[in-house]
Amino acid sequence: MPSAHRGRRLLPLVAALLTALSPTTAVQPRAEAAPGPSFTNPVVPAPNSADPTLVQHNGNYYYVATTWSSDILMRRSSTIAGLRGAPETRIFTATQNEGCCTMWAPHLEQINNRWYVYYSVEPRSGYGQRRTHVLESAANDPAGPYTYRGVLDLMPGNGWAIDGAVLKLNGALYFHYSAFHTDGLQSIYIAPMSSPTAVSARGTRISAPTLAWERQGQPVNEGSFALQRNDRTFLTYSASYCGTADYKLGTLEYRGGDPLAVSSWYKFPNPIFQRNDANGVFGPGHHSFFTSPDGTETWIAYHANSSASQGCGTTRTTRVQKVSWNADGTPNLGVPVPTSTVLPGPSGESGGSTTRVRVRNQHSGLCLDDYEFGTAPGAEVRQWTCNGATVQDWYLAPTGDGYHTLTNGHSGLCLDNKDWGTAAGSVVQQWTCNGLAVQQWRLTTTSGTTTLVNRHSGLCLDDYDFATEPGAEVRQWTCTGQANQRWLVG
Repeated sequence: MPSAHRGRRLLPLVAALLTALSPTTAVQPRAEAAPGPSFTNPVVPAPNSADPTLVQHNGNYYYVATTWSSDILMRRSSTIAGLRGAPETRIFTATQNEGCCTMWAPHLEQINNRWYVYYSVEPRSGYGQRRTHVLESAANDPAGPYTYRGVLDLMPGNGWAIDGAVLKLNGALYFHYSAFHTDGLQSIYIAPMSSPTAVSARGTRISAPTLAWERQGQPVNEGSFALQRNDRTFLTYSASYCGTADYKLGTLEYRGGDPLAVSSWYKFPNPIFQRNDANGVFGPGHHSFFTSPDGTETWIAYHANSSASQGCGTTRTTRVQKVSWNADGTPNLGVPVPTSTVLPGPSGESGGSTTRVRVRNQHSGLCLDDYEFGTAPGAEVRQWTCNGATVQDWYLAPTGDGYHTLTNGHSGLCLDNKDWGTAAGSVVQQWTCNGLAVQQWRLTTTSGTTTLVNRHSGLCLDDYDFATEPGAEVRQWTCTGQANQRWLVG
């Protein structure tokens, strides 16, 4: 540490003590019902990022997707922005399934306070036995642990049946999936369920790829997912061949009657979501829907490619965007947004108590900043000229015991005490939000300015070396009450 810095640190302790004994008030950032931290697509990069299911449960998101192996991996994050850096945890290895295998298209579903994973398997023994298997959780926790419950008997002769999901309709459960009809068309089928782990009869076809836009590359209907609102039930599904840029989404609507009858379903004549060359998004498909933590918004998670020449492989990445609704009550997915578009996160992330703030140092006049727009764990935090950009947005969320987390609006990462440092001069960084003490800060406001004390280190967030130029370092230091440790938060 430079000697000048040491000298400036050794100001009289009396001033620090007077400050510490001054009356304090709770931090008062600007009050608004802010969305979650901003993010850009893809929210999960290649390779384990095709055929995504994304659910929101008790303020956290849980994500599973195709892994191209026998392992089912899960990511968990309190924000969409945090998914990119969230660790992958193995929740199951499908080693016992028919000489297994390659696993794909896992679907995560909550039924009667248990969670179920329905996944497709291609055994090593050959293409002809692609079937759907199911896992059941031990408790009401999407993260498991899970127990294998077997294979669903969906087609005659243990036939090909993939991309399955559950429909809850009229107080009953139905399983909808993709299978080949005797006419050779890969179609959407539906079967009644006797329990979350078994069907009571084999399925019937409710949609075949008969329209021109469903037959590009190959005639395909697959990957259906339910979307319900205002007593209306839609099944959106993927159409055309995933190896083309024309993979897209279509829509069925249940119009009453027996859900197993094709006559009970209306197929909309046009696709609802498809490639957008101007935005650089190709083959958007195989999707799921989820709600924001406060329940006010519907979002779609889907995979897509960034080049028209990419196909069904590991190049596909997971993207998300908000769903709107047409005046007639039908869903409007809009167009897939470019990966350069910064999107506000879903409403109510971090339990609905998140508040967006800027954090400006009293001494330097500079704002706490995601330096160089970093998005990977370990991204630098510095100070920069206040400019209104999302890299200077921080989302303040209480932990419930007098401390807060600060999540950056651009990166989705949390302000973190690097390497669990406890010595004066310890570095701060951004890291995947994990709720640990190194990411918790006590904010104490006196006369309009605020100190931020790290729960683990007990040190104050500090304008290191009393710098005043853009790019100035931020570290932790023994709390002194000086202006370089006082921040305007709001």
